[in-house]
Amino acid sequence: MSISWLVTGARGQVGSDLLRVLSGRADDDVTGWGRAELDLTDERRVRAAVRGWLAGAGARGDDAVVVNAAAYTDVDGAESDEATAALVNGAAPGWLAEELAGAGRLVHLSTDYVFDGRATEPYDVGAAPAPRSAYGRTKAAGERAVAAAGADATTVRTAWVYGRTGGNFVKTMIRLAAERPTVSVVDDQVGAPTWSADLAAALVALGSRPDATPPVLHYTNSGVASWYDVARAVFEEIGADPARVLPTTSAQMARPAPRPAYSVLDLTAWTAAGLPAPRPWRTALHEAMRVNFGY
Repeated sequence: MSISWLVTGARGQVGSDLLRVLSGRADDDVTGWGRAELDLTDERRVRAAVRGWLAGAGARGDDAVVVNAAAYTDVDGAESDEATAALVNGAAPGWLAEELAGAGRLVHLSTDYVFDGRATEPYDVGAAPAPRSAYGRTKAAGERAVAAAGADATTVRTAWVYGRTGGNFVKTMIRLAAERPTVSVVDDQVGAPTWSADLAAALVALGSRPDATPPVLHYTNSGVASWYDVARAVFEEIGADPARVLPTTSAQMARPAPRPAYSVLDLTAWTAAGLPAPRPWRTALHEAMRVNFGY
């Protein structure tokens, strides 16, 4: 059976890679909506748009899968605009899930920020959310809304995503390497850098499964690194001296929103579900630097 795919946030970092991955599925129908096509702050329009799209998928006799890659991702901005973040990150995923209940599948993207970052071992999928920021609170609300809708839905938490589109840490390090003699980067926040292309392929693999999917999964590239480690790796990839990256602390680089100190997600449930095992973050970064940035 062919699949009709709807990607929200289609012009963003993950959404654009989702469209690239899905372009290789010749038998499937793919629709990508960005902010211009789908205003996630407007419940009436969201529901009407999804119903119209579902009608088209039904007319083609396709299975229907929505991958919700849209989000209010300005972590610091959410501290002063939590109301908007709450609509986009919290309410809208629930609207999508409710419209899909009994009619299709939802793959919803969430974040490590739903946790407080005080753990000392990888967060299991069943760990209780305890967000410390407005962004984290709104994403946790979205997870609850999806779970309450009764749809065939999986929330996939990820972390430290970088890619070709939009702003991200890897792009920033490439730019700063050309602009400054040294760069100070925190070494007291650890996680797993995740290439958006790998994440997109993983989300498509999940969405296209013929059997039911678990309600919550974690996906990142494997391994653990600090932001300092990642910065040094980027410098190595572009042929710059990694000694130009200097360690600092989160306290010295204070931001409006608190960042989780520990963002490592347990990937056991992902592989236990029979999905392709994530590859090491350093391997993925090496390929991303070549494919996305020409190094």
